[in-house]
Amino acid sequence: MQISGPFSVSVIDNTDTQSRELHLSFKPAFQRQPLAARVETVLAHMQGLQESMEQESDDAARQGMLMMLQIVEELYPHIEQDEIPLDETIVIEMGASSPLDKLLQGAVWR
Repeated sequence: MQISGPFSVSVIDNTDTQSRELHLSFKPAFQRQPLAARVETVLAHMQGLQESMEQESDDAARQGMLMMLQIVEELYPHIEQDEIPLDETIVIEMGASSPLDKLLQGAVWR
């Protein structure tokens, strides 16, 4: 599965807390865009995730896409208002097992 988007995604296993962290870092090309273009990019990404979910037959992958869509939807108003420092990494703590596991397994991020 190939996943495009305005950020790079990685999952980090935190051995100290026995949890996992989802790290989202905005790609340099996204950071260089003017605000209006960044907003359009995020809207297109949300639409692409929605379309991919509708076409996906694997329930676990679809659930991972839904979780990713929900994260992007939460970030959207802050991106729209230019409130997020784009050069910082957003860290989201997850449980030991997550719906994103299936989605990220074997995914190629562009």
